[in-house]
Amino acid sequence: MQRVIAVDYGDARTGVAVSDLTGTMAGDALTIEEWDAQRLAQRLAFFARERQAGLFVLGLPKNMDGTEGPRAEKARRFALLLEEASGLQVVLWDERRSSIQAHAILHAVGKKEKKHRATVDAVAASLLLESYLDSRRVP
Repeated sequence: MQRVIAVDYGDARTGVAVSDLTGTMAGDALTIEEWDAQRLAQRLAFFARERQAGLFVLGLPKNMDGTEGPRAEKARRFALLLEEASGLQVVLWDERRSSIQAHAILHAVGKKEKKHRATVDAVAASLLLESYLDSRRVP
């Protein structure tokens, strides 16, 4: 097994969640503020080396009907940058509804709507990571 890093890629803020060493449970989550995709890829590559991660899972934003639009294409381009910067495999993972679920979780724990912006991307990355890790579990 290996540590996995999930990335909820955004224009200004990107959520990041890291699994435990065995790659079975979600652990730390944070938000990185970075507008430049190349710099973000470099920062994430460094982050992965520091944490001895072996894999990235990048959210692929699909439309509710499963089709892909401009946001999905942007994620695919970023996946190539991230692979090049890190030398690690980047798995694209369907992230439909992760932001909606993240907002619902923050609301349920009493966070004010105006305060969601600071943490919603990290929560969405955690949900993305949990979804990916769950898919790898043997039933």
